[in-house]
Amino acid sequence: MPATDPTFYRSPGAAVAAAPERFAYVVAFDPAGQAKDALVVVDCDPNSSTCGHVVGWTELPTAGNELHHFGWNACSSALCHEGHEAHHGQPLERRYLLVPGLRSSATYVFDTKPDPRQPQLTHTIEAAELAAKAGYSRPHTVHCGPGAIFMSALGGANGDDGPGGVALIDHDTFEVIGPWEQDRGPQFFAYDVWWHLRYDTVLTSEWAVPSMIENGLNLEDLLGRRFGHHLNFWSMSERKLTQRVDLGDQHQMVLELRPAHDPTKAFGFAGVVISVEDLSASVWLWHKNGVQWSVDKVITVPAEPADPEQLPPALKPFGAVPPLVSDIDLSVDDRWLYVSCWGTGELKQYDVGDPFHPRETASVRLGGIVRREPHPGAPGLALRGGPQMVEISRDGRRVYVTNSLYAAWDEVFYPAGVGAWMAKLDADVSAGGLTADTGFFPHGKDFQGLRVHQIRLQGGDASSDSYCFTT
Repeated sequence: MPATDPTFYRSPGAAVAAAPERFAYVVAFDPAGQAKDALVVVDCDPNSSTCGHVVGWTELPTAGNELHHFGWNACSSALCHEGHEAHHGQPLERRYLLVPGLRSSATYVFDTKPDPRQPQLTHTIEAAELAAKAGYSRPHTVHCGPGAIFMSALGGANGDDGPGGVALIDHDTFEVIGPWEQDRGPQFFAYDVWWHLRYDTVLTSEWAVPSMIENGLNLEDLLGRRFGHHLNFWSMSERKLTQRVDLGDQHQMVLELRPAHDPTKAFGFAGVVISVEDLSASVWLWHKNGVQWSVDKVITVPAEPADPEQLPPALKPFGAVPPLVSDIDLSVDDRWLYVSCWGTGELKQYDVGDPFHPRETASVRLGGIVRREPHPGAPGLALRGGPQMVEISRDGRRVYVTNSLYAAWDEVFYPAGVGAWMAKLDADVSAGGLTADTGFFPHGKDFQGLRVHQIRLQGGDASSDSYCFTT
């Protein structure tokens, strides 16, 4: 089998036991679309004199991309299937990062192997190719799959309002193969895509179409319950929609999907941004129930009352801060779930050893619409934004967060902007617990005026791998 990269881990346990990450890759973008966007490298090696600092910076030739949820060209799922061709005569490796531009619809391919600190831009998938071959635009999330790279997209060809879906990208040439779906049924909105390999199941979630998000949040769309509120279940082998679960139209924006890493387990978690009934956020558990899938709400995070004078215009009528759960992440051992509350500025840790009954075990406050909680490494700096994208190291001991959601929406909730910051938190993986690392806090000028969104860790992380075996 050509998949010989040592970071293709046979099992979750092998991933946990492997050497820790040395670098984090972070996408940075200019919300004004003037300065060129970049892929940034942050040192994560505790034995390095530059740990917690930016040590690499690869500038794109363009601006205004709104770089988003990027991912590797190949990862542990490659061990499930033979037949991967070598790339330019070399074995398949976790080497290239595919970085989609949510506004530009271009996707940039970076080679991290020659020098992990200085990724090289080697290929660009232009918007026209994505539109012509797959019928999509506004690429959002990239996951390395067992037979191709899966890339979700919010829009139809040339930025049209859908339907959104999933495009397939060749592992080796990075050419667009075509749309993944063969029978989408009533599915229309798109957001995330993930799967259970052993259960022949793909899941997709729902946000909105481009016209609903690109000019900021329209409260009429939210209160009119026009955003996505379904989980979609598909046959992976037949590429068709098999089941659609409506969470209720009060539960607006079903975003991140986090399936169990153990390939024998048929469950996972989905985050919902907001309930229009009480501004709460929620986390839902999907699980196999006979031949069908069931979905149950297992976590509710309530809104926090606030003085309207301290709230942005969009929230003044409500007199409360919604948690706005914008990301969730599940540790590789399937034990700990992290929930980012971008509105209230809180990262919560839950013990999900019993996934039907999560138990909150810790939380850390950073930023927040009202609190603006400083980082302990910079106690005099009131933070804007809050924990947004979350990434967990494979061993579960380190949790990384960044603070920008989506440029046009950042200012809705943080009218003065969110600036840019990244933090690392140390997690107790035995009894639970979460503490901010005072020495790991790149922010402000470290990112040269750009905002930061998602993080990927060298050698893999908790949200970029699916595993083929249990041992």
